[in-house]
Amino acid sequence: MGATVLSTTRNPARTDWLCERGVDHPIVDTGHIADTVRTVVPDGVDSALELVGMATLRDTLDSVRRHGTGCFAGALGGKWTVKDFSPFGYIPFGVRLTTYGGGADDLPAEVFAKQLDAISQGRLTAIIGGVYHGLDQVRQAQANLEAGDAPGKHVVILD
Repeated sequence: MGATVLSTTRNPARTDWLCERGVDHPIVDTGHIADTVRTVVPDGVDSALELVGMATLRDTLDSVRRHGTGCFAGALGGKWTVKDFSPFGYIPFGVRLTTYGGGADDLPAEVFAKQLDAISQGRLTAIIGGVYHGLDQVRQAQANLEAGDAPGKHVVILD
């Protein structure tokens, strides 16, 4: 699609893995990524997807260019709020902040069809971290997901 993709990982051993999956610039997240992002893209990125949560949102927003957009879409870190939040002191001037928490029905049918075509033609690969059978394996699936040893989607199949 022509995008330059930056992605973060807390595990330095995963940078090659990210590159193998199409990431142009893997960045090891040591707790502060904005300066590193701006060495790659000096004016900041056009857009950033924040999945870890409020603990890292401010740093992510500092990585976004003026008139760019940061999207808060998850809180894997478990923190959903910022105490005494003030948009004037938190969101960099000129950066847009939005959220996404929708479902599959928010995706236009033609976009979904394009993704399915890409998968069937081998241009897009879904990364599966593990497949589990039955509700009795949900606990193991969650433990493996949290351990971070097998990146990708963890799928529970109800037999």
